[in-house]
Amino acid sequence: MSRPSTSGPRRRPHRRAALAAATAVTTLTAFGITGGAAVAAVSPEAAVAGSVPSWANQTNDKGVAPADVVVEGEIYLPLRDEAGAQALALAVSTPGSSSYGKYLSPQQWINTYSPTRRDFNDIVKFVKGEGLTVTATPASRQYVVFRGPTSVVSAAFGTTLHTYSFAGRDLVAPSSTPTVPTSIKAQVKGLTIDQGRFLTHPNTVKPGANIPGVSANARSAAAAAPTAPCSTYFGQYQVTVPKAYGQTSFPTNICGYVPDQLRSAYGLSKLVNSGVNGAGQTVAIVDAYASPTIVSDTNLYALKTGSQPLTSSTYAQIVPKVSDFSDATACGGTAGWQGEQTLDVQSAHGVAPGAQILYVGGFNCGGGLDIALSKILDRKLSTIVSNSYGYTGEAVPSSVLQGEVNQHLQAAVEGIGLYFSSGDNGDEQAKLGYKSPDFPASSPFVTSVGGTSLEIAANGSYTTETGWGSAIDQIKDGAYVSPLPGAFAGGAGGGVSAQFSQPAYQAGVVPDRLANSQGGGASRVSPDVAALADPYTGFLIGLSPITDDATQATGSFITETYGGTSLASPITAAQVAVAQQATGRVAGFANPALYAGYKANKSITRDVKPLRPQGAVVYTSKRSGNTYLVSLDKDSSLRTTRGYDQTTGLGSVDVYAIASALRG
Repeated sequence: MSRPSTSGPRRRPHRRAALAAATAVTTLTAFGITGGAAVAAVSPEAAVAGSVPSWANQTNDKGVAPADVVVEGEIYLPLRDEAGAQALALAVSTPGSSSYGKYLSPQQWINTYSPTRRDFNDIVKFVKGEGLTVTATPASRQYVVFRGPTSVVSAAFGTTLHTYSFAGRDLVAPSSTPTVPTSIKAQVKGLTIDQGRFLTHPNTVKPGANIPGVSANARSAAAAAPTAPCSTYFGQYQVTVPKAYGQTSFPTNICGYVPDQLRSAYGLSKLVNSGVNGAGQTVAIVDAYASPTIVSDTNLYALKTGSQPLTSSTYAQIVPKVSDFSDATACGGTAGWQGEQTLDVQSAHGVAPGAQILYVGGFNCGGGLDIALSKILDRKLSTIVSNSYGYTGEAVPSSVLQGEVNQHLQAAVEGIGLYFSSGDNGDEQAKLGYKSPDFPASSPFVTSVGGTSLEIAANGSYTTETGWGSAIDQIKDGAYVSPLPGAFAGGAGGGVSAQFSQPAYQAGVVPDRLANSQGGGASRVSPDVAALADPYTGFLIGLSPITDDATQATGSFITETYGGTSLASPITAAQVAVAQQATGRVAGFANPALYAGYKANKSITRDVKPLRPQGAVVYTSKRSGNTYLVSLDKDSSLRTTRGYDQTTGLGSVDVYAIASALRG
């Protein structure tokens, strides 16, 4: 990983520092002391280490950013006792500990671990004093979100903001290490003043997306290849193709499984039919923005799929006003996040139809997501939170990572389980130039959910699962366009963290060859568990697409097939809700219990293994007419193996086994 540049223009002293310097000069001159003594008095700045992203380097530098570009920033304050918070988070989450299950209330967390009100007020005063606008703060006082033009931000933090080319985007970031006054340095745990947070994206994938070198949506003049309709269950339709893996016939892709198929395949039908359907539990979902039609869409979807509609007891939301939405273009548009919210709500509700779904929307995909999560944590609105978004690897400043982890610690101490999708780009090598798991899923205090390809039979039974990784090769003129399996086009995120050491719960379960592969000791490896994510064996959703970000106008209702680990996370969260209802116990931060249970009995999850022989499906794009062979379980450099692996973690969640583990 390249190191950020530490050279660059410096700025004028802060206004308060300049005043102090002027006062010092006047006073010292009165006593006949001049020259060097007065200069030595002006030393008000302290560097905030780890606040420049790795991609802000000379290779990517496109020069000074325009002065009027508005940048969002965030200052993270340190916890009063970070080591104590980490110890308590593990103690309350680990079976056998004397503190197991003895969670703190939000107010107890704030009173014991959150920054003091005085420290928090000092940061707010500094931000406002520099001419920046405070846009949001949480009740826990753990961070301050602010905004300002690049010229003001540069002056406030002693750096110059440049524009850098990274991950196909032009992003603003500091060209040198930012500074703050020494008077508040102790109150600053981390700082972000770059636009890398706007790379945060929904982990959703549709069939036909990401086909290298080919526009899946381009209309083909002639598609001289086998075509067949998608299947409603695995193997419904077969199609003849050029020979691959010793076969000339493969099933077609899934049109999109519906809720009763998921419940049946995951063994939940009898439980749900008997009333163990998540009732009394709340599954919170965090995304950016808010769909204006989520309830009506989901209820029309329920009518079309024979599932249960939403009611006032099974859906609630806390969302910003449309006028408060910000950075929609930078965050990929509100329409993109609408698909994410719809997928999350409809899949979680489909698996646990009796649970309340609480949707909390952020005002953007940066600090807005932090604020949305804090609204849940600071009032303990749920004990289960699904988060189907992530960064590009761990390519955010290291001080920011720790600031984010403090939220995860708060959740664990309060007995709230955070489930994060592990990502949809495999090892991220293609985007980053090096291998990395996605954050926040790589945090040691969240449950990272990887992905699988799921085969569901005509009778709804679970046939098999393998790791999700799609390699795609076009079929044209009776042959494959490139050597099989074709190009990588998406797969579950995972890998070895370069930022976090191995948590104790993974020791003895994650193979040493994986945990030690970064060098310098064992590291955190992601994911922890997995569920359905492959868009070619994906889930059907229904929505009225947003057609105008500004007005939030929508088009006619449509159904689409979605996948990605954005699907896996809410499926897993919903299964935990069912398990909590069945046992009357809270799972909280589940990893210590999951790994301890796995050590005692590996059947706590379904082990996801490679398919033998190699599996594939045939996909024909409705828009282009092109046909492709999609080889399964081809996830970049990540390999599905027996036992723990970097695509599916411990394996696919089994709600009965999880319930058994909760009962002890």
